[in-house]
Amino acid sequence: MSLGWGRSFATGCLIVAVLLMVRLHRADAVAPQDGISTGHKLAARWCAECHAIEPDDARDGKGPSFSRIANLPSTTALSLNVFLRSNHTDMPNFIIAPGDAAEIVHYILSLKRN
Repeated sequence: MSLGWGRSFATGCLIVAVLLMVRLHRADAVAPQDGISTGHKLAARWCAECHAIEPDDARDGKGPSFSRIANLPSTTALSLNVFLRSNHTDMPNFIIAPGDAAEIVHYILSLKRN
């Protein structure tokens, strides 16, 4: 009899844990209070030395502007994720965590003109 109660208790705990994780994940997805996305902040820290990262800045530095990258026909979330995880001879070899890469990709794609 206690085995059934133990399973029910464990299942209940698991459900509560999953619901809390979903709630925390959604809380992270809310726009930052200062209006600047996490992807923009990461790009400013890691990419701005070589790329124009601001939406209206079309100049190319050592690398193409993020607006130009966003508006290439080949630019997709998948292509950007693959690019950010590949080594390139003309770019510093950053090790970008998958979550950070996703934030940068989201920011770049937000610059795409319709």
